[in-house]
Amino acid sequence: GRGVRSPTMAALGAYRCIECSREAAELYRDYQRGVLRISICKSCQKPVDKYIEYDPVIILINAVLCKAQAYRHILFNTKINIHGKLCIFCLLCEAYLRWLQLQDSSQNTDPDDLIRYAKEWDFYRMFGIASLEQTSFLVGIFISLWWMRPEMLKTKSDFILLLKALLLSSYGKLLLIPAVIWEHDYTPLCLAFIKVFVLISNSQAIRVTLNLNRILPWLAIFFGLILESGVVCLVQKLRWDV
Repeated sequence: GRGVRSPTMAALGAYRCIECSREAAELYRDYQRGVLRISICKSCQKPVDKYIEYDPVIILINAVLCKAQAYRHILFNTKINIHGKLCIFCLLCEAYLRWLQLQDSSQNTDPDDLIRYAKEWDFYRMFGIASLEQTSFLVGIFISLWWMRPEMLKTKSDFILLLKALLLSSYGKLLLIPAVIWEHDYTPLCLAFIKVFVLISNSQAIRVTLNLNRILPWLAIFFGLILESGVVCLVQKLRWDV
């Protein structure tokens, strides 16, 4: 499988069974001459990670379907390290959408340089607001999880892993751009569906990373949304978004 971690990392206990989330010593065993055998989990007696033989497109489809096994494969058994770039790109998409809506509401078509500069500054402002709201949402999630299950986030690595999972699971925001480009009467409905899909992905990421039930991740996301809504109200009160 492409992107699978090197077997030398097995000593660090970095692997997880995608079925039961137990630690595994290795994903596969190399018998030389191109003969590989997927390791069997000692806990659930199933293949540790069947996805190492799958095409990336199949893995992506399973991730879109929010399958826990696909999330465990991506988060624990691969070396994907694009969460930072993905976060920036998603914020740019969101900022562009807000900036476009702001331009649509403006009737000024003067090509003057000052006007063009003001419009460019509006985009940077929208990016800053989107970043602030995203940060407040993540902070709300971390605070609620730390309050409900403090033993789950004891070390810095626990926080980093959960942050990485949340950023990667927000990939659905990339659909904002096509929804705007192919604008039609159902665009608001599409944007609502994208928002719901991102929240479902976030919930699954929390559940898989911390090995929780289905209720606690949604409680954490609900608290994150409350904090994000508070920031939105503050921004509107200070008139930063207009």
